[in-house]
Amino acid sequence: MIYFGETDNDLTVTFTVAGAPQGKARPRVTRHGTYTPAKTKAYEQAVQLAYMMQAQGCTFPADAELMVCINAYYPIPKSASKSKRQKMLENCIRPTVKPDADNIAKAICDALNGEAWKDDAQICTLIVHKQYSEEPRCDVTIRTVSDE
Repeated sequence: MIYFGETDNDLTVTFTVAGAPQGKARPRVTRHGTYTPAKTKAYEQAVQLAYMMQAQGCTFPADAELMVCINAYYPIPKSASKSKRQKMLENCIRPTVKPDADNIAKAICDALNGEAWKDDAQICTLIVHKQYSEEPRCDVTIRTVSDE
């Protein structure tokens, strides 16, 4: 979803990546070279596809200062009791499990390099929330930061 603000420079894009949040795995080094694990590559491609489909290929200007907010919704463990499950859904219990919030952000932000923005160095503010849901996903909001 794309929203335009009061000026042409105010832009907000929101999209959803289906499935459980995944973090960026460390590159693997072998005697044949360095490579990114296949699971990380697949997740980054899923992020890119979700962005292209839902944001209609919108690209932020190369000089834009950006704020990114990621709401990572983890699946509720099958072993959770009914009362614990309810507390998880009410955000009384939050996930303190892997992947770490910073690795989730790294996977999503790196995947959007060259798609949503020129480089993720443009991100001035980054917020990551971890919570439980019956529908695991990552909701991502990107917006330009204005001088207000």
